[in-house]
Amino acid sequence: MDSPIESLSPISLRNQAISVLRAQILIGALEAGRLYSVGEVADQLKVSPTPVREALLHLADEGLVLMVRNRGFSVREFDAHDLEELVECRLMLEVPMAGKLARGGRLKNLEVLRSLARRTEVAAEAGDMADFLASDREFHALLLSNSGNQRLVRMVGALRDQTRLYGLVHLRGSRDLLATAREHRQLLDLIDEGQAFGAKRLMRKHLLHTRGIWAAEARSNPQNANLNAPPNSGLTDLGPAQRTPTQ
Repeated sequence: MDSPIESLSPISLRNQAISVLRAQILIGALEAGRLYSVGEVADQLKVSPTPVREALLHLADEGLVLMVRNRGFSVREFDAHDLEELVECRLMLEVPMAGKLARGGRLKNLEVLRSLARRTEVAAEAGDMADFLASDREFHALLLSNSGNQRLVRMVGALRDQTRLYGLVHLRGSRDLLATAREHRQLLDLIDEGQAFGAKRLMRKHLLHTRGIWAAEARSNPQNANLNAPPNSGLTDLGPAQRTPTQ
């Protein structure tokens, strides 16, 4: 808690806190298993504890944090078994949907999706994990929104975020990160061309590719089987937010 961060705007503080905290959890700036107090987080974000507590309850519903009564919260720790379960769920949901979208005609937001795919590749090349995760999350949510099934969008979003808790920091700037980013563009081409079988096959490869990268890191670094953030990381590493009057 050495250096202050910029404050959040009073508009939709809860949603801003959700976005900032989710990003910091997924890039490892908040350590898995470490206990944090709500007041400590609120001080860093320069808001009252209320929107932070609401944000944390939302993230707890997504399976990213565990609330500890009268003490605070901790980031959940995931192991190889958790990863297998998460990927299995995603295979059952996302693979058939990729085929359905390919059979359904032109995507209504194709150009926006192509822009997000490019942004994801740029972030991967630059090793910008925060922007990679943000654009990757937005890409998959927007792609699935073409199904018209918002429950599916929310469900897969939560599964994707939980998957990201399993060994992520080592991917910064790696070829594997760029390879998985490029699969987004390839997937859009297959869906746009109406190639249902190819879209399903690539989505399956994409998900298994992710599982393989994460699992390989755990095998090579057993101490990281549960996500461990870089030394001295924490809320002082939070990215900039808009400087506006506090609540």
